[in-house]
Amino acid sequence: MIDVLIGLFLIAGAGFVLIAAIGIVRLPDLLTRMHASTKAGTLGALLVLVGLAIHVGTGEVVSKVVATSLFLLLTAPIAAHMIGRAHARLLQKLKDKE
Repeated sequence: MIDVLIGLFLIAGAGFVLIAAIGIVRLPDLLTRMHASTKAGTLGALLVLVGLAIHVGTGEVVSKVVATSLFLLLTAPIAAHMIGRAHARLLQKLKDKE
């Protein structure tokens, strides 16, 4: 039964990472690509990490999974915000030159 749960986490995580990759390639502009990469990519990575933590189950691996998850949850929104901010400033500079 636990193997089925691990498989579901890994498949769901891989699916979300695939959706993020397709979104990066197919979406039309920077902001929507950024949204796809941060939301779906982070969720996919977290699901894969949860599957890993359940599969291995040692305290060392679980603590590393928790630390990695916190790092992803803290850095992905900040990175997306900074990319969006740089894009908005670039558009404003281009508009000012006209």
